[in-house]
Amino acid sequence: MTPRLRLTLLGAGAMNSPRYPPAGLLVRYRRRQVMLDGGPGAEPAGPLAAWLVCDERSELRRQLRTLGAARGLHPAVAAVRVADLVIEPRPVAHTSHPTWGYLLRLPMAWAVWAPEIWAFPAWAAGADLMFADAAGWNRPIRFARGAGGHMAALQVAEQAREHRVARLVFAHIGRPSLRAIDAGYRLPFGEWGKPGRTYQLPPQTHGAARRAQ
Repeated sequence: MTPRLRLTLLGAGAMNSPRYPPAGLLVRYRRRQVMLDGGPGAEPAGPLAAWLVCDERSELRRQLRTLGAARGLHPAVAAVRVADLVIEPRPVAHTSHPTWGYLLRLPMAWAVWAPEIWAFPAWAAGADLMFADAAGWNRPIRFARGAGGHMAALQVAEQAREHRVARLVFAHIGRPSLRAIDAGYRLPFGEWGKPGRTYQLPPQTHGAARRAQ
């Protein structure tokens, strides 16, 4: 049986979300687990091969260090390989210091974890599956002194479609987007992430087949 890459959202909230635990993704492949981001309420069960983060200076850094230390790990920006799965950090525009997303590559399929972005990352083009920012709904959120911020969900949806992302899941949902959800507004492309949901990638998907043509 061909192994599957299983990606489980443990949290889908932006900072101080009133509804969801912080954005976090549990990666499972060939009986090994790697955690991406997360935090209190979005914690993995069982042993981990690594705990990776997008921002080593995030507001949750102390909590993540405590959670990681309990498992003998130090959450950090790093690359990890599990058999033929390669998880590697790629730079994103977000704030005044270096921040990252992650590319999860199998030989014939790949996913993107980019929960906090100020500009759509070109390296995500053509992804079979992308987890992305939705801190804002129809307006971007700009940090003070022009230090970056968050794209609006509607911008991300438009850019993801233009960049041929096959499936888009919003995994960092802020209060403006929560209000839009409650008001019944619909996304033009993509779907809202739900904590506890598992997304799978087979060795070959329609996106990978498209790129091979």
